[in-house]
Amino acid sequence: MDVSANTIVALATPAGRSGIGIIRLSGDGALDVAAKLTGRDCDAFSPRKAALAELRDPTDNAAIDKALITYFQAPHSFTGEDVIEISCHGSPVLLRQVIDLCLALGCRAAEPGEFTLRALAHGRLDLAEAEAIRDLIDAQTNAAARQAVRQLSGEMSRNLRPLKDELLNIVVVLESALEFVEDDLPEQQSEEIVSSLEAIKRRTLEFADTYKAGHLIRDGLSATIVGRPNVGKSSLFNRLLGTERAIVTDLAGTTRDQLNERFTIGDIPTHLVDTAGLRETEDVVEKIGVERARGAMADADLVIVVLDAHDSLTEEDRDIVRSALKQNFIIALNKIDKTTSRDIDRLAAAGDAALAPFREKMVAISAKTGEGLDDLRDAIVKPFRTNDVSHSGFLVTDARHYDLLMRTHDEIAQSIEGLREGRSEEIVLIGLHNALRYLGEITGETTTEDMLTRIFSTFCIGK
Repeated sequence: MDVSANTIVALATPAGRSGIGIIRLSGDGALDVAAKLTGRDCDAFSPRKAALAELRDPTDNAAIDKALITYFQAPHSFTGEDVIEISCHGSPVLLRQVIDLCLALGCRAAEPGEFTLRALAHGRLDLAEAEAIRDLIDAQTNAAARQAVRQLSGEMSRNLRPLKDELLNIVVVLESALEFVEDDLPEQQSEEIVSSLEAIKRRTLEFADTYKAGHLIRDGLSATIVGRPNVGKSSLFNRLLGTERAIVTDLAGTTRDQLNERFTIGDIPTHLVDTAGLRETEDVVEKIGVERARGAMADADLVIVVLDAHDSLTEEDRDIVRSALKQNFIIALNKIDKTTSRDIDRLAAAGDAALAPFREKMVAISAKTGEGLDDLRDAIVKPFRTNDVSHSGFLVTDARHYDLLMRTHDEIAQSIEGLREGRSEEIVLIGLHNALRYLGEITGETTTEDMLTRIFSTFCIGK
């Protein structure tokens, strides 16, 4: 992705009709474009002050709209370049017209994330902070938004800085020994270096270990509801979502294809999948639905096996439970509104003795009345929750960061092993330089152009 001096333009607010729409320009020509759109001199716009102006088509001087023009002068702007923000009425037709005029005046359409990429190129923020902007925009819960704000404020970089500094100090000692000392390092000094590296390795791993909770907050989990026909899967799907999303009838095989929706349990985003009833069938369409259900089951973080608490287990029920054994699963004993007992042990015993080993995985519910749904929600997130994620400290939420931290840990571990085995400083330094490079990739100090392109392609246009 080319970060040159040319001026870019994009809609900074979501597409569609709204009260106000904001068009953002960045680059050396931003102020000149604003002047041509308003028929004013560049001097008419003061930095960090909004000016009410009439937008006009430069080709025929026809009035387009009245807008607020805000000028952010380089380098004191988000991108570090001259930035203009045009706040006008949010008609999609009007916004498209203004953007087209900017393009005609020499701007080009911004690529995804290019404003943020320019901010990175001009040192206004580091790569971890840039990624936090994307995460903040994509946040599905308050906890995810809080973590993104903490990363945007530089907390990731502050956590990594001491590790980098200590690694650099050790590298300097080893490089000096390599250059100026003919003999091997004294044993005591070598032990001190090993001790310091062990501490860095331990802290790196502790930081990386927060990823399980961080990933849960940022990306959530996927739960797939499975069961034979007419056990209440779609009713449970609707009840968890709080809306009549799935069609529910007494006819077996009503659900032919999977339904996907997102909701939250506490502060955890959850991708919920309703599937076709699992059974042998000759119906071509239903057979495709059953195969897709088995695929969704295999891909899920958690499988919710729905059984009818009012009936004894069938062989189909037993097959479904057996197929779920390889994964995280829970059993929802549904339709307890039709039974006299609410005791899970009695319900399981009434259903089949084969359920006895899974007592801890069972939840008694009624999708019809909502009874037991709070217990089911707790059971869905219980296998994944490592702590109270809503009140936790700073967490690693990005898989890229986690991977680089683990690579750093492994390189340091190999360097420690090399020191203990008496290998030369050159060999030990290879691992330490690699560790520094991996830490630098987190914040963008050593990231390649291809990696930047991949990262910023996930951003929205206008940010």
